[in-house]
Amino acid sequence: MKVNANVLDKNEPIINNWRSSSETILPQNINNREKADQGYDIYPYHSLGEGKINNGYESLANWIIAQKNVRIDGFNGVFWELIQDAIDKELKKKGVTVRWTCIADKLKGNTEIEKLIAPFLGEEKSVWGKRTDLNIEDFFHKDQFSSLQPDPKCDVNIAIGIGAALLNWETPIIYLEVPKNEIQYRFRAGTATNFGTTKIEGQLEAYKRSYFVDWVILNDHKQRILADITVVVDAQWKDSINWVFSTDLQQGLKKMSQSVFRVRPWFEAGAWGGHWMQEKIEGLNKDEVNYAWSFELIVPENGVLFESDGNLLEVSFDFLMNQQAPAVLGKHEPIFGTEFPIRFDFLDTFDGGNLSIQCHPSLEYIRKEFGENLTQDETYYILDCKEDAKVYLGFQEDIDPVAFEKELDDSQEHSKEIDITKYVQVLDANKHDLFLIPNGTVHSAGANNLVLEISATPYIFTFKMYDWMRMGLDGHPRPINIDHAFKNLNFDRKGESVKDELIAKPKVIESGLGYEIIHLPTHQEHFYDVHRIEFDDQVTIETHNVCHILMLVEGSTVTIQTIDGTQMSFSYAETFVVPAAAKSYTILNNGKGKAKVVKAFVKDHVNLSI
Repeated sequence: MKVNANVLDKNEPIINNWRSSSETILPQNINNREKADQGYDIYPYHSLGEGKINNGYESLANWIIAQKNVRIDGFNGVFWELIQDAIDKELKKKGVTVRWTCIADKLKGNTEIEKLIAPFLGEEKSVWGKRTDLNIEDFFHKDQFSSLQPDPKCDVNIAIGIGAALLNWETPIIYLEVPKNEIQYRFRAGTATNFGTTKIEGQLEAYKRSYFVDWVILNDHKQRILADITVVVDAQWKDSINWVFSTDLQQGLKKMSQSVFRVRPWFEAGAWGGHWMQEKIEGLNKDEVNYAWSFELIVPENGVLFESDGNLLEVSFDFLMNQQAPAVLGKHEPIFGTEFPIRFDFLDTFDGGNLSIQCHPSLEYIRKEFGENLTQDETYYILDCKEDAKVYLGFQEDIDPVAFEKELDDSQEHSKEIDITKYVQVLDANKHDLFLIPNGTVHSAGANNLVLEISATPYIFTFKMYDWMRMGLDGHPRPINIDHAFKNLNFDRKGESVKDELIAKPKVIESGLGYEIIHLPTHQEHFYDVHRIEFDDQVTIETHNVCHILMLVEGSTVTIQTIDGTQMSFSYAETFVVPAAAKSYTILNNGKGKAKVVKAFVKDHVNLSI
């Protein structure tokens, strides 16, 4: 039988290295506990109530028997043969005859698929491609689907594999999920491949193909079949599963969309990474070399956790947006659709190194070259820093673009260090500063910062010009992108205008008994804005039909109360979201001293035209 990609070979069991990561996998079951006094939580969950999340293959097999025929579809990274074997074992225990139909048998060949996707993968050594306009049907010999029919002589018929929902069977759909971080850990271990291939790629190539092809196609497929999905399975564990009926999941998502929620963060080491998160966040691996990033709210890769009877289940964030985008985004849903527009992430350089000297593409460039809808307009909010912390931002007044490019090229060709401050300004960084980095702005975060990066959602389009002559964690130089950068750099952002235009000037815009709302104005090119809410005891905020993304940046814990009766507590440095549909919310300060909460939101008047 031809096997689909993303298979852990059952004939060569991998016990300890089926995922390559120093991070502990999500526990399947977690004891209910009061979270408010425990600090930053790496497993934030939303309760569905009792009896909603089921555990194990036996319970799923029992449900399948009652249906007689089902289709099992899912996302990239699933260990399909292990799933099939586990269900088959449970069915045979009960004396049930089953016919398995593997839709991967109708996939086009590797060569044909590689030719199909080649236009979207960019240059061979580039980290970027272009978002595909293919759909899942393009990967199959769809004219052969009619030969895949249930066998009426069998007690149970199961169609399985990515795309199984395409079969014209009038049966329930079971959908298998694997979180994006776990997919990447399986890539690193060589136990998963991209959709439509049995070829093991290097991690960077596998990620590029995922970002520009697989995830685009499979997210679209998931959205199209969403209304027909009956069961959702979390398949991130090798030997077991947790699963939920989609009706119960929908109720949980609906409640989130009208109150407050937090996604599950995940963490990565990097060449310049530091140790603030490693020391401050309980549950991270103290032996990891460093932590450079936290995916606080980078929703193309974050999941949402649900709990019932202590069982945990994770689904990708797009489940929420595909079902509840109008409630989440309010007045801005017609502009962004199901694409969540803002991200929060940490850049940790405490006792680490400087980020590369870099810039990001213009809106026109990112759309033309990479197929994105939004560009990577950023800000740096300094959550914490040491006294010597710096930010590199904007050019010196006497910048000579030709000389700058020549020295960068020479540095790259001959591995020569350069004095980057001849060209780029270095500014002191202090807690609660907000540095503005619209696209085309040269910038970098220096060592000894914990940066809360508030940005538009795109997150991989960084054009590095100078990387301090260091190696990546893999021992190889990181890619330098001088050509891309010089097609996007804005050389007018220089001299004194940098301090005037690229550092937010705080201004109190509202005050009352025990509170102030401070505006940290962003650049005119940013489609989002930033407020800081400072208060002693409590403050009530109206959403005005706009989604708010928030973080406690000073204080120990706060509790959010929404008008539907929901209460959730959040600790220092945790990101949380209040959807537009919540209408209003009250923030209660649970700690001593003044609390400070940063709030990002889309501006009233958004112009995303080129």
